[in-house]
Amino acid sequence: METGTHTAIGTEHFGTLADGTAVHRWTLERDGTRVRVLTYGGIVQSVGVPDRDGVRAGIALGLPDLASYQEYASPYFGALVGRYANRIGGAAFELDGRIHHLTRNEGRNQLHGGARGFDKRVWDAREIADGVELSLVSADGEEGFPGRVEVTAAYTLDEDGGLRLAYRAVTDAPTVVNLTNHSYWNLAGADRGSALGQRLRIAAGAVLPVDAESLPTGEVLPVAGTRFDFREPRPVTAGYDHNYVLDADGTVPAAELYDEASGRVLTVTTTEPGLQLYTADHLDGRPFGPCAGIALETQHFPDSPNRPEFPSTVLRPGEEYASTTVYGFSVR
Repeated sequence: METGTHTAIGTEHFGTLADGTAVHRWTLERDGTRVRVLTYGGIVQSVGVPDRDGVRAGIALGLPDLASYQEYASPYFGALVGRYANRIGGAAFELDGRIHHLTRNEGRNQLHGGARGFDKRVWDAREIADGVELSLVSADGEEGFPGRVEVTAAYTLDEDGGLRLAYRAVTDAPTVVNLTNHSYWNLAGADRGSALGQRLRIAAGAVLPVDAESLPTGEVLPVAGTRFDFREPRPVTAGYDHNYVLDADGTVPAAELYDEASGRVLTVTTTEPGLQLYTADHLDGRPFGPCAGIALETQHFPDSPNRPEFPSTVLRPGEEYASTTVYGFSVR
């Protein structure tokens, strides 16, 4: 393992796809944090951090080998999700007077970029200061999206061992872009069963209600007096797959998760306007059971291309999509 600036960085062969494409794993280590990232899907395979007694354990749900990620693809364990994270209703949207029809992969809708989204692509990788930068080109028409889009995703560890994810994208034609990381967190340990009961705070005064297809209804619901109110820390229960309208401005944490037994604390700071809380109720035991992890996906709102009242996800030539999220780790 070699050292880049202050982060120890190493890479190794992780597996080979059926078409002969090699997949590599990058390991980043700094100040007690160890993160492993795959070039397949931009997946965060593992995040190891110490508890209050200094004992390090993995806190992000991950799989042991490449074959497992291909077999259990639909939970998107740790994946870089795109070209559009979350759902687009009717797998279609109108942009500049033209309707674009997308690949349907969840009933009549598109979820997380379609049948072969960014989570199933092998990314190019190069070492950068304190981490690794992944890159790929998404062709015009891929999964139905217009425009040739060039994407980079930098995974770095900061001086406190926090994991910084910085996304950039440019396009040659008007399109929509919405990227996120789909890690599931269990601060007690990825092998410790349910993550329910860990204490969550979300800096959001409103949430987006959803219909039977988990699409936003268009209403913006104040959380006060509802089960969606996490403005003060409280134990997480089951039954959440909802996008929160964040109050935070990117300079203070938008969310905090705390495990009282281990003392581990996860903070989420982001430039994004929304955070999807998903309690993973649908995990079926292969290999993790229901609610084994809590996803805190920073992103723009679901179905924004069909909701002009939501913050825009349109990217045009000459513009740059830029999004940064930092996962901070500490103990108390």
